[in-house]
Amino acid sequence: MPSQSYLKKNIALAWPLALNGLLMQSMLMVDTLLVSPLGEIPLAAMGIAATLVAFIMGIQMALANGSQLVLSRAIGSGNKQAIAKGFWSGLAINVTVAIIFWLVLHLGDQAIVGALADDIALQQQIMSYLAISKYLVLFTAVTQVMIALLNSQGKSKIPLQGYLIEMPINALLSYLLIHGWGEFLGMGVEGAALGSLIAIVIRMSYLSLCLKADQSLQLSLNQSMPALFNSIRLHSKEIFPVAVNVTILQIGISVYQLLYSQLNINAYVAITLVMPWLRAGTQFIAAWAHSSAISISQAIGSRKLDDLSANVNKSIDVAVAISVICALLFAGLSFMLPNIYPDLDAETYQALSLIAPLYIFLPIVRGYNTVHGHALRALGKTTSVFKINFIGQWLISIPLCALLILYFEVSIFWAFAIQPFEEIVKALPFRQLARKYLKEFDSNKAETLMYD
Repeated sequence: MPSQSYLKKNIALAWPLALNGLLMQSMLMVDTLLVSPLGEIPLAAMGIAATLVAFIMGIQMALANGSQLVLSRAIGSGNKQAIAKGFWSGLAINVTVAIIFWLVLHLGDQAIVGALADDIALQQQIMSYLAISKYLVLFTAVTQVMIALLNSQGKSKIPLQGYLIEMPINALLSYLLIHGWGEFLGMGVEGAALGSLIAIVIRMSYLSLCLKADQSLQLSLNQSMPALFNSIRLHSKEIFPVAVNVTILQIGISVYQLLYSQLNINAYVAITLVMPWLRAGTQFIAAWAHSSAISISQAIGSRKLDDLSANVNKSIDVAVAISVICALLFAGLSFMLPNIYPDLDAETYQALSLIAPLYIFLPIVRGYNTVHGHALRALGKTTSVFKINFIGQWLISIPLCALLILYFEVSIFWAFAIQPFEEIVKALPFRQLARKYLKEFDSNKAETLMYD
């Protein structure tokens, strides 16, 4: 695959993926805006419950991203039976995990909520929200696997269209259900959960219709049950390290936030203000990394390996370029933050200035690692990626951060500097492993990944 056509294909895949990520984040912001007039307790309840549900959805998305690699290889091979087996295996795994999480939320809701909040009124509001929002995990399991199949086909615009349908429906229904209309007085925080649930069912229906209308797909399952169970076993072996990797990274981010809460209030506020911008800005890097992994997996499935090393290197170069652009945008943001947040203490503005060089530099090294991680997963090295992330974050960076904050009581600069330090620690192992494995990767290794 020539580099120019590879880049063109990746760009066509990446920009809808980036917008998908931004829209997913904006949905929670919309719900927050709609619930905020109800007061602090409903707002806090939705924030706590939504964070819990979002954590579960993050794991489901990670499982679907793993399935996306399997499906991309099947698409590349042109084997319709392999596509069907990959789809149903991914769906079986994700739905099973969703049912387990649903049972945990259903049977253990009182214990979970009691551990998260002491206030009785707050607990009741969280329980009310979870009573409805726990069903989101069931529908998310199905939609994420559908999205994985569409992305693996290169049709990332269809999931984007689904989000564009879902968002206004979610906003309108949530507003009416929260605040009421006419004689209907509204449901309060439960209305936000119900609006989101109805909207995701509509999005799932749209995606289902798109897949059904696709004449190139034959998703009817004609395999024997033993063959399907074997496919699920092999599928699970590949994608669960992806989910575990995402889970430990998510927990790691939460641990960082807990450690930062031990800084003075102005420092903690400064970091809290910057983090949503970092998450939003890095969506473009993540989208490029995802699109690169899809293209690499398709090439493996089609056994077109001649340009594999060149295309992986090209993906890394483009990821670094996007990361540099991101860093320049964050540099501009550093001058605009006082205007965006005009009523903060002088100490908070000083804290924002101190960490500006760090959050400007962070996307560059994080983007470099992100594209390496996705490329290695596409090459079948999911467990190796997990090991690098686990050692870099949990064995080195988080203990060091805890030591600096809790024992040495360092300033915000050195506390926040641990995040780019973590990425620097992981960069060399990622690069060495990628170079080594690309040299070794051949048709025999490609064949071992084609278990469907």
